[in-house]
Amino acid sequence: MKIKFKAIASLVLVAASTFFLGSCTSDADSSGYEYMPDMYRSPAIEPYVDYGEVRGRVDNNAKMKISALTPPLNTIPYYGTDSVYVNLMLPYSRKANEAFKLTHGMYDANLTVSDDYSLSAVDVNPIKISEDNSDMLFKKGKELFASNCAHCHGEKGDGNGPMVLSGAYAGVPDYKSLIATEGQMFYSIYYGKGAMGAHSSMLNKKEIWTLVHYVRKFQDANYGQPNAVVVVVSDSIIK
Repeated sequence: MKIKFKAIASLVLVAASTFFLGSCTSDADSSGYEYMPDMYRSPAIEPYVDYGEVRGRVDNNAKMKISALTPPLNTIPYYGTDSVYVNLMLPYSRKANEAFKLTHGMYDANLTVSDDYSLSAVDVNPIKISEDNSDMLFKKGKELFASNCAHCHGEKGDGNGPMVLSGAYAGVPDYKSLIATEGQMFYSIYYGKGAMGAHSSMLNKKEIWTLVHYVRKFQDANYGQPNAVVVVVSDSIIK
C-alpha cells in the first residue's frame, strides 16, 4: 500500500513540476501559461468586425448595420489641463443645417434649422499666427492640405487638382477668388459644402484651423508675415 502511495505521490509531484516548469518562459514579455485567462483578462474590443458573418454564419440583417460605434453625444475626449488647448478642442458650437440630411448624409447628427454657415462669418481663428509660429503652422498646414485637400483643390489652391482634371468633379473654387471669412472656411471644412463632404471625422478642430491659416496663404502671399498688409475681400477681412 505504501509502495502504491509513494508511486502516486511521485507521479503527482512529476506532473506538478512539469506543469509549473512548463509555465516558465525565457521571453521577458511573456506571462507564461495562464489558468483561465478570460476570467481576468478581457478580450480586446473589435469595433470593425463584420457581425453579419461570424464563423461562417451569415446574418443579412446585421450586414446592413454599422458595427463601429461612435462615442455618446456631447462626450468630450480628455485633452489635458492646458485651458487654452482644452477650449480649442471643445465641441464645435455651430451645427449643420437640416438640409445636410439629404446633401451630406448626416442622418444622426444634431442639426439645426438656422443658417449657421452665415453665423460662422464672425468666428475668428483661435490659433493666433505670429512671426514665431508661422513657419510651423504653414508646414503643418501644407501636410494636412496635401493629404486631405490637394486631390481636388490642387497643390496651388487653384481648384485644378487631379480629381478635377480627370473630370470626376467640377466647380471646385480657386481660393484666390473665394469670398469667405475664416469662420466660414472652418465651417465648410468641418461640415462640408457643395460637393465637398465633411472632414470632421478625419481632422480635429486644431488641424482644421491650421488648414484655414494655410488657405489664407493662397489668398495673400504675405499672410502671416510681420507688418502684412490687410487685404479686403468683399465683406471679409483677410489679414
